[in-house]
Amino acid sequence: MNEQWIIGIRLSDRIRQAQALQDILTKYGCTIKTRLGLHETTEGNCSASGMVLLELIGNREEFCKLENELLKLEEAEVRKMVFQK
Repeated sequence: MNEQWIIGIRLSDRIRQAQALQDILTKYGCTIKTRLGLHETTEGNCSASGMVLLELIGNREEFCKLENELLKLEEAEVRKMVFQK
């Protein structure tokens, strides 16, 4: 069964957590089709929190491995959407 997964990661302290997240995303880079980073910013001010949205390709086993590693990040909230094709 083909599934399309979207994973959202919300970081409460993106400056402190960025490297750990980047290491995980690099490890699973071939599973990530689309990556979108979002954070509030205005001239002279950049929010400490942020969100990353991932569209995944590949197989469920790899998706689950990636999700499990993301869930281990301190102070990160991880949510997923799974669509059946």
